[in-house]
Amino acid sequence: MGFADSGTIPFQPAQVSFELPDWVEDYCRAYSRSEVVDARMAYVIGAAAQNIENGTGGPFAAAVFEIETGALVSLGVNLVMPQGLSMLHAEMVAISLAQRKLGVHDLSSEGLPAYELVTSTEPCAMCFGAIPWSGVRRVVTGAVSQDARDIGFDEGDKPANWVESLQRRGIGVLREQQRGAAKAILDAYLQANGAVYSPDKSS
Repeated sequence: MGFADSGTIPFQPAQVSFELPDWVEDYCRAYSRSEVVDARMAYVIGAAAQNIENGTGGPFAAAVFEIETGALVSLGVNLVMPQGLSMLHAEMVAISLAQRKLGVHDLSSEGLPAYELVTSTEPCAMCFGAIPWSGVRRVVTGAVSQDARDIGFDEGDKPANWVESLQRRGIGVLREQQRGAAKAILDAYLQANGAVYSPDKSS
């Protein structure tokens, strides 16, 4: 007998899901494939701007691309506040969508091309922790963690040597790609009085 048959209220949800904002599909289809890293970063920064303009989440975006061809696999934006899930940082969303789209939990699985994660701001502690298990071969970042902290975001306790840590695992890192443009998105979010969420530390 199931919960529905017994009239019993479930103790907890049977599944967890999230929905992307309506504008994301059209934004993905408008992407022009580029082998230039700067062009891919500009595209991701543009998605972060769209997330602010549409009021659909925080000022962060990330995408998974094929490194060699520049083909877009997935695009994620920050959905923490609208979806009510602290795990929905842009990097986590992009990685999850890529894995679901390709049907693998490891993006470095045999037979697949090498993938990169391009993110408008350096990964926080949570997203940094997820990167080694995602299977991406390279991480490309825009704004630095301090830029996010400067507008009030809590980036967590990420190791100071996080770049070297990823490199030891064979994951390349390119930092501060178009940092100025990426930081401008964060500053615009602050000026627009965007919600800066963090765990409640009052207790």
